[in-house]
Amino acid sequence: MNQDLLGRVALITGAGAGIGRETALQMAARGAIVCVNDLKEELVTPVVEDIESKGGQAFGIVQNIASREGIRDAIQRAFAHGKRFDILVNNAAWVRYQAIPDILSETVERMLDVGFKSVIWGLQEAVAVMDAERGGSIVNVASVAALRSAANSVVYSGIKAGILGITRAAAAELGARNIRVNAVCPSAVPTEGTQRNRNAERDANRIARTPLGRLGTVQDIARSICFLAGDDAGFITAQALTVDGGITLTNI
Repeated sequence: MNQDLLGRVALITGAGAGIGRETALQMAARGAIVCVNDLKEELVTPVVEDIESKGGQAFGIVQNIASREGIRDAIQRAFAHGKRFDILVNNAAWVRYQAIPDILSETVERMLDVGFKSVIWGLQEAVAVMDAERGGSIVNVASVAALRSAANSVVYSGIKAGILGITRAAAAELGARNIRVNAVCPSAVPTEGTQRNRNAERDANRIARTPLGRLGTVQDIARSICFLAGDDAGFITAQALTVDGGITLTNI
């Protein structure tokens, strides 16, 4: 694997499993100093150890990023560890699907705290520590649910659509500082966190409607995030990269 991220300091939220974990592994393989964030030590430590066993550099940050103080602390610790800050991947999410009559206020608040507000506060703190000349890259993990929605996904779809709005607005504001802001929109990807919302019949239906004939993998999404974070995407900002095997734009 190339070393296009050599020496850059990256913080990935929710990196203890799934897409976040794979992104941490791939960024480290590309030479980045990866700050692995999640809620619990038992999620963070194995990822750090895995990276280090492969010769990469990693630093664990156990922190709840669902508050302004939490995400600011995580970014400050990443900056202090690496003496610079180059890449922020807003990946953390807490997801529940509920029919409109069943939506609970506590569900809405937690989903907003983890998946929406933390992106805003993360942007704010990242801008404060990114080098004014060198700039940086911010990648927000959205979803195809921002573009096409299913039943029982009012809160989730609304948040992910909001992430695309944040991405565009931040890109417009931060371009003068050479900070690029993009998003990835994965389709259904089998991970530990999506198990409760998947079953064999639903997966088979998605595969049948996907031009490339399979579900996405965490590796697919992580490669896209690494691309957007690196120099090969140096003139790309304000974009939502849909990584879905073609299902979103080929099914009416």
